[in-house]
Amino acid sequence: MSEKKFPAGFLWGGATAANQLEGAYLADGKGLSLPDVLPGGKERLDVVNAPDFDFTVDEDKYFYPNHIGNDHYHHFKEDIALFGEMGFKCYRFSIAWSRIFPNGDDEKPNEAGLKFYDEVIAECLKHNIEPVITISHYEMPLNLVKKYGGWKNKQLIDFYERYARTVLTRYHKQVKYWMTFNEINSAAHFPVMGQGLVVANGANDKKNIYQAWHNQFVSSAKAVKIGHELDPDLQIGCMILYATTYSYDANPVNQLATLQTNQANNFFCGDVQVRGHYPAYTKSLLARQGVQLSDLDYTQEELDLLAKYPVDYIGFSYYMSAVVDETNDDQEQVSGNLMGGVKNPFLQSSDWGWQIDPTGLRIALNELSDRYQKPVFVVENGLGAIDKPDANHYVADDYRIDYLKKHIEAIREAIDDGVDVMGYTPWGCIDLVSASTGEMAKRYGFIYVDEDNECQGTFKRYKKKSFDWYKQVIATNGDNLG
Repeated sequence: MSEKKFPAGFLWGGATAANQLEGAYLADGKGLSLPDVLPGGKERLDVVNAPDFDFTVDEDKYFYPNHIGNDHYHHFKEDIALFGEMGFKCYRFSIAWSRIFPNGDDEKPNEAGLKFYDEVIAECLKHNIEPVITISHYEMPLNLVKKYGGWKNKQLIDFYERYARTVLTRYHKQVKYWMTFNEINSAAHFPVMGQGLVVANGANDKKNIYQAWHNQFVSSAKAVKIGHELDPDLQIGCMILYATTYSYDANPVNQLATLQTNQANNFFCGDVQVRGHYPAYTKSLLARQGVQLSDLDYTQEELDLLAKYPVDYIGFSYYMSAVVDETNDDQEQVSGNLMGGVKNPFLQSSDWGWQIDPTGLRIALNELSDRYQKPVFVVENGLGAIDKPDANHYVADDYRIDYLKKHIEAIREAIDDGVDVMGYTPWGCIDLVSASTGEMAKRYGFIYVDEDNECQGTFKRYKKKSFDWYKQVIATNGDNLG
């Protein structure tokens, strides 16, 4: 009989992204980043997808919550101390590329930006928290989008290599765990975040998306090469958006569609970054989207680089599962993490319509482990909800505890299945700006930030009920889930 325990050294923690919490968007030499021109509100993705969107800040028409975030830039010591109080073993955060290279194509880095992350990392280590750094998390310098057209331009490989070399060289002695790109496969649905592509600069041409991916794959391999040359023990992973995907029924049409959906959405980017080569289905996948391999600009030298420097582990986000039905156009649709699908009648949904499926996480862990035979790391998972604090700013978020408890139980079951799971960092461990809607009202954290959708408030931090619950989970290494 298995004891179904989490292994010793399991990395319990939390996850954030620089552009969603730091604020101080032009402080100390920082340049504009892509998120700095994304307006707030539920319509932000529709605004960005409009044919005339040109990456211009229009403060007369829109509000830009990423400019302020939760002001972590001025509160990071307080915030990390709270993470330490919870007992975090690790903290996943990102470095804002435009703090280090304000324009992206600068010859030399901005020392003030590097000094900020010197302090953030030092503060983590002070509280015995292992930093887990995402090198690029939806926050490329805006100049690389406007001047070069985003990641479809191969020049970005050199700019990213310079940036990665700078931060890896600076921090490799303090930071063991890295990821090269956040949710790299999200470009299948929404390429602006990861690739800087919108309708106006070529997002509707699938060739551009696949070219951008290739350029990012090469860049990722170069980061692995740099990191391993600095220290062979560095762990440098990829990071993918994963939504366990089901066929609506046993109709072979839907079964085939589900297979192809998994290839396109869940596996393609991981197959290249983990296995080190393009999968056999690449030609048919591209052909289904009107792209030929001969359309892409790549060299044998680049393919050799992919083969020689695959990633060490698979980081992934998991919030929801998805359903595929090609046989009925009248099925009720639901939203999700940058993608939606057919409503699953067996599942409940969050306040934002994302379907809650803890068993899907166990399936995801098994699928990734079976496919790649490398360690997996759940680096995002959580419940975006409307929190209602009482007069003392206390949030009794039992709904969040219930969500996280069931997903942690699913991870424990996957470990018992034989999956090598490195750790668990729930998303938005402190309230921050939502990437998909630009709202503060969509809260994930264990820590409540007194701030509304217009970034008005005291910015004071308050512990939610889930704070002490998660503290207990970590202290018992997952034995006591309450």
